Amino acid sequence: MKLARFTHSDRTRLGVVLDDSVADVSAVEADLPDDVAGVFAAGDGALEAVRGAADRAPRIALADVALEAPVARPPKFFGIGLNYADHAAETGRPPPEHPMVFNKQSTCVAGPYAPIHAPRVSDALDYEGELGFVVGRRCRHVPRERAAEAIGGFCVVNDVSVRDWQLRTPTMTMGKSFDTHGPTGPWVVTSDELGDPHGLAIRTWVNDELRQDSNTRELIFDCFALVEHLSTAFTLEPGDIVSTGTPAGVGMAMQPPRKLAAGDVVRVEVERIGEIRNPVVAEPDDTPRL
Repeated sequence: MKLARFTHSDRTRLGVVLDDSVADVSAVEADLPDDVAGVFAAGDGALEAVRGAADRAPRIALADVALEAPVARPPKFFGIGLNYADHAAETGRPPPEHPMVFNKQSTCVAGPYAPIHAPRVSDALDYEGELGFVVGRRCRHVPRERAAEAIGGFCVVNDVSVRDWQLRTPTMTMGKSFDTHGPTGPWVVTSDELGDPHGLAIRTWVNDELRQDSNTRELIFDCFALVEHLSTAFTLEPGDIVSTGTPAGVGMAMQPPRKLAAGDVVRVEVERIGEIRNPVVAEPDDTPRL
């Protein structure tokens, strides 16, 4: 299934994408959670209820809805650094011996077509097209051979980065967590539909210029290795997002560096999942502040 969170007629709810429409499952199952994290947290019975509801739910044309981030506020949002050998090489660093894990604050989450803010404090804005996975069940100490059971589904992520802020400290969290710098979507493809996630083409365009072109088979630490590694230290929870790393082709590694600026459009596509497309705009003046 393609689980989506969408807004139509001023109401946001859960849907299942079928071809060029979305099945409004909440219209026939009012007690269903309104986002993907809630469905996964409710267990296999909830997934089956969504599947059954999709068969009899009214459909709305995708063109008539606004797709939102499938997980509105993930409990945890992890990024993985230097997880493609070619990206490590373009940064001048050796591939890591262990997964390089950093946090993206959950307030950075943005929808699949929402604007990316070019921050007023920096002009070193960059893109990172990535495969993301969403944890499907609460788990700890997951062995690799069972890691697939922990993953509820997959989505596309742009790990937007503010490079000067990223490089100020080893944790990288500040430079990875600006508001709007975690576009996700366009939906979550459940694991049973996608199958093996390790042979998917992944591409990123800026203004229709292809910048990144790789395949998830090139991941240094694949999705299952990441589940095993992360769950060694802490409990994974339904709705946690893991953005698995970006291949070569980021703007700041080019000579000369090519920064994102207001007016640019970034499109990230992962085979068999879909694409997200986000315009870059100047950070608006009405952002909340004291």
